[in-house]
Amino acid sequence: MRKVHCYLYITSVALTYAVAFPFLYLLSRNKRNYKHMNAIRRTWGLVSSLLVGVFYSFEYEAPIDWNRTYIICPNHTSNLDITAMTILVRNNQHSFMGKEELLNNFITRLFFKTVDIPVNRKSKMSSYRAFKKASEALAEGTSVIIFPEGRIPHQYPPQLHEFKNGPFRMAIELKIPIIPVSSPDTWQVLWDTGLKYGSKPGICHIFVHKPVETAGLTDDDADELRDRVHAIIQNKLV
Repeated sequence: MRKVHCYLYITSVALTYAVAFPFLYLLSRNKRNYKHMNAIRRTWGLVSSLLVGVFYSFEYEAPIDWNRTYIICPNHTSNLDITAMTILVRNNQHSFMGKEELLNNFITRLFFKTVDIPVNRKSKMSSYRAFKKASEALAEGTSVIIFPEGRIPHQYPPQLHEFKNGPFRMAIELKIPIIPVSSPDTWQVLWDTGLKYGSKPGICHIFVHKPVETAGLTDDDADELRDRVHAIIQNKLV
């Protein structure tokens, strides 16, 4: 039944995307419309999840002022994390940084050609260009969502992997606060793509930690900041 549910979820995503695609395509022609693309992505993610009985519950350590710009760092165990983060950012002014392969996926290609930021982490030049683009987005007031593990862990049940340095160096350089996000049980609803173990209806509980300020930090503090954010997220996963 879990495999059946997973295919129902994939069908739900595909069908609702097909409905949204004409509007997304028209909006993608102008950068000023990107926030409207995110609004549609938010609705699309919610509807495609609700149709198969998947819900999202958010708990906040402290209120978030969405008039500010953030680097949002969640742990990553499921494709559902993307929907959860899209729902989280209330002003729809955000970009994801994700693997370059998403440019080859029909569902994600349009976003990664426009709103989002593709990166090939095996290429130093690609990583440099991606983080430069992310820095420009942050400077323009667009929050950037980066999964600092770099990928969904291969082992099941998943464990939190070590974090890449890039997001934390960028946060210090631009004096941008970081919002750590812990998702302890999303993988139990759907792990990775869901194709191996299937999925099931359920509630994904998302804990949003208070922002970690970076004002006053220097490049020498990047590793400590990385480890601090890792510990904050890890403490909510155990």
